[in-house]
Amino acid sequence: MTSTRYHLLHDTRYGYTHPVSESRQMIRLTPRELDYQRSLSHQLKIDPPPSRSENWTDSFGNPVRTIDLETSHEHLFIRTESWIEILPRTTPDFSLGPTWENVRDTLAYRAGRALPPDILAASAFCFESPNIRLKREFAAYALDCFTPGLPLMLGVQALMARIFNEFTFDPEATDVATPVTDVFQQRRGVCQDLSHVMISCLRSVGLAARYVSGYLLTLPPPGKPRLIGADATHAWVSVFCPSVGWIDFDPTNNSTPSLEHITVGWGRDFSDVSPVRGVILGGGSHTLDISVTVVPESEFSLVYENGDRASS
Repeated sequence: MTSTRYHLLHDTRYGYTHPVSESRQMIRLTPRELDYQRSLSHQLKIDPPPSRSENWTDSFGNPVRTIDLETSHEHLFIRTESWIEILPRTTPDFSLGPTWENVRDTLAYRAGRALPPDILAASAFCFESPNIRLKREFAAYALDCFTPGLPLMLGVQALMARIFNEFTFDPEATDVATPVTDVFQQRRGVCQDLSHVMISCLRSVGLAARYVSGYLLTLPPPGKPRLIGADATHAWVSVFCPSVGWIDFDPTNNSTPSLEHITVGWGRDFSDVSPVRGVILGGGSHTLDISVTVVPESEFSLVYENGDRASS
């Protein structure tokens, strides 16, 4: 299987009812460099231009741009434009490998036991975090899939399929602040919510799971052209298996991410990888408009005539 190249355009627009005198923002919109993902080019445009900016790497290895705006402004526009190459991933045989109980016991804390670096790093993703809860209800839901002696990845795959079949994708059911316990009760939400539910289930039975943020190539309706701005950010789950590493699972689509998923970053949950996050002084109320377009290289000229981009 050959690699695939994508053009990615992500526009974020904030409009304020009153002038903002000062703003400080952290931007996590730079795709990661991975064994199966290469960033061929990446540009970041900000209007108004920041007074200061800094590039750095957070504790999870995600690239971050910090910006300071110290002049009065009534809008903030952030555009990221990238060319990304995705290579085929090597997916292990899920029927092989350690049982889920063995992995749970390997990750469990025992006083005085020294852990190898990879196990120690993975154990940080076994606990509660701002959007993840460890609950008996989550553990019971997961244990219907993790039967005794089952290989870890088969159990994760079964849990992913159960969430896919029993939860309804509903953009109107939740917002960014909806607790994962509410999502679990109402069985509705978006990719962020389904990922938080799956991570809560996995961590509640002692497994290591992290939240992955990125993009997914979507297909337009049959007979319709691909539209600029019609896509969105996406989220999925990654699970740690000793001797194998981290394997991705997408509960929203009941799939293991491959050539159609673009990874931006990962963390304990959404709060660690929010695309734009910061503080402002002034501004009153605000409006937010986000436009995302993911285009295969073969369709680029059809979507952007003569290479033109959407106007800012």
